[in-house]
Amino acid sequence: MAEPSTPSDFRPSKGFAQEVKDAVSLRATIMILGVLILELAFVVSYIGAFHSPKPSRIALVVVAPAQAQSALVGKLNALPGRPLSVRPAGSVGQARAMVLDRRVEAALVVAPAGGADRLLVASAAGPAGVQSLQLVFQKVEGPGRLVITDLRPPTSADGRGLSSFYLVVGLIIGGYLASAALAMSFGARPANLHRTLIRLAALAVLSVLSGLGGAVIADLVFDALPNHFAPLWWIGVLITFAAAAAGMAFQVLLGPLGIAVSVLIFVVLGNPSAGGVFPASLLPPFWRDIGPALPSGAGVTLVRNYVYFGGHDTFTAWWVLCAWAVGGVLLSCVASLLRQVRFGLPGRRRTA
Repeated sequence: MAEPSTPSDFRPSKGFAQEVKDAVSLRATIMILGVLILELAFVVSYIGAFHSPKPSRIALVVVAPAQAQSALVGKLNALPGRPLSVRPAGSVGQARAMVLDRRVEAALVVAPAGGADRLLVASAAGPAGVQSLQLVFQKVEGPGRLVITDLRPPTSADGRGLSSFYLVVGLIIGGYLASAALAMSFGARPANLHRTLIRLAALAVLSVLSGLGGAVIADLVFDALPNHFAPLWWIGVLITFAAAAAGMAFQVLLGPLGIAVSVLIFVVLGNPSAGGVFPASLLPPFWRDIGPALPSGAGVTLVRNYVYFGGHDTFTAWWVLCAWAVGGVLLSCVASLLRQVRFGLPGRRRTA
């Protein structure tokens, strides 16, 4: 029986220090430290966003008798900590419309003397926001005086109204992991523009399938976001491709480090600021400000507002996702073209 061959990387032991050096190279050490930094950033971001949700300038309109309306608006705007941003509305019908087209989060309808006031809300936009409003008005009016009227609750299969958030998180993860898989299989930086375009085309095909799968699961399988199959499909395509194209751009520009940047933007910063678990009005300023500009936040707005609010208040979200998708394509192509020019013909370099 033939003796087993010695592994090519085998080195006789030269002491503990040499064993450590052989087992964990300098590059591996740097990568491990990078993982540690990313891990701690994850902890800081999620705890920072969720540890103490407080209402801040929740958009509200007030319908009240003319002689009391101005004073009530001033009183609510002057509450300690500024939990509300209040303005008057001309009628109950106008206030309802403003809640349902997402110009405001809620509407307070003041009853004649002796009656119970009504708070018009749409809990499909986030039950946590409704609960925070209840707590604010309990302090203002006392318990028992306010009747909550939910104009647009989540569907029975949508539970806490989080299906939109989980759908978007899954699509985002699929997008940037697909770009990372291409990088790990064939190198982070394509050898030429043609290969970059081929990779982008492959990611586009994946995005179409990803959006289709997400729509089937959310609408047809679980009935969590029903009767919106086509919008969910094509919104899902855009969300997936925005994450995939941006992830590829990071890798073409930064090499393997681009994968870590994707995780930082889409997971560490994107998920807690997306308005899924808590609406933006309950998040601290940093997360509240960055959320709408990231694919996760824009995606949650698009899905939720198309399913529950007829597509109202989605203009900015469309533009944000398109900017990430188009920007990712342009950056990938320009960076690849510059590398191709710098290093000459593709055949002279052994890369993907």
